[in-house]
Amino acid sequence: MNALALEGAALVGRNLRRIRHAPALTVMTQTMPVVFLLFFGYVLGGALAMPGAAYRSFLVPGLLVATAAGGLMTGMFQAAQDTHRGVTDRFLTLPVGRAAVPLGQAVADLLVCAAGTVPLVLVGLAMGWRIEGGAPAALGAFGLLLLFRFATTWAGILLGLASESEEAAGQLGSAAFMLPLLSNAYIPTDGMPGWLRTVAEWNPISAVTTAVRALFGNAPVPDGAAWPVAHPVAGSLLWSLGLIAVLAPLAVRRYGRR
Repeated sequence: MNALALEGAALVGRNLRRIRHAPALTVMTQTMPVVFLLFFGYVLGGALAMPGAAYRSFLVPGLLVATAAGGLMTGMFQAAQDTHRGVTDRFLTLPVGRAAVPLGQAVADLLVCAAGTVPLVLVGLAMGWRIEGGAPAALGAFGLLLLFRFATTWAGILLGLASESEEAAGQLGSAAFMLPLLSNAYIPTDGMPGWLRTVAEWNPISAVTTAVRALFGNAPVPDGAAWPVAHPVAGSLLWSLGLIAVLAPLAVRRYGRR
């Protein structure tokens, strides 16, 4: 474990330096949520049943979770780059533990996500969003966001390692952009058709979004929802921990088989 921690820390530094030299992906993943907040909050918010301020309070937690779900895209891009540019093969020739390389990438991505959440929170506060659930609940909400980001990053790493090319990873990453749209991140699910509401509420993003809204005090848990949304904190923990427990070993195994 000590060796894994030391090797992982060294590789976290390597991934942070790589992110610094690839600003385009960072800018896209960190600024787009702010753009969406401004667009949805001011342009589309008036077309919904909620008044503008109420919708912005509903929207900010959803965008925070959508940003956390972006770990799927960034993890996929970075793992595919290393795989198809020979970096992964070079690491495999070094005396480094198999888990250290993907772990370093996942932890570095988590740190970048934590830093990138700050601008979105500040813009949300400027637009009238408020944390109304108390400090302990708010810390729990941010903890769920980071845990979910860690889980989605492992999913992205696994898909990036398994991708046939960087281009294929890019196309799949673009498709992953649709996942928050099929959830309650932007609109309530109670107005959806029955089958679509069921699909949306079993989307992990919906459980995490509902938990974050409840912990921030922005919206109550909806009635008649599927189990993960009706019990959002438990559902979020089960989704996130379950994804990590399944996907992290698979990603490490896939990395070792290169």
